[in-house]
Amino acid sequence: MSLDPSAVEALKSLVLGFAFAGLLASAFELFTQRRAGFELLQGGGVGAVASVPVVVFSAPFLIIRNTVRGRRIEGRPFFFVMAASMVASLWSLVSGRLVLDLLMALGAA
Repeated sequence: MSLDPSAVEALKSLVLGFAFAGLLASAFELFTQRRAGFELLQGGGVGAVASVPVVVFSAPFLIIRNTVRGRRIEGRPFFFVMAASMVASLWSLVSGRLVLDLLMALGAA
């Protein structure tokens, strides 16, 4: 059984998107001593504008982290966890594709 080349590309994008999201969120926490989260956008001003790329590209990691914590602490229903995982996976697929395209463009230049 062999995979279609487009399926392999989609799988690469998905994995790269999740890996990049985790790396970016962890690097943000390392350098700022603050936990990365969607609340970074609520502060307003230059800090909120500067944190947009961090939140956009680390969103799959943030969604999964918040969902797992919500399931464990609040006992959220399985359907909610499944829906949030699907959203995080789609977001990861798109952001991974962007990162992969950027890496390809930098490698070709």
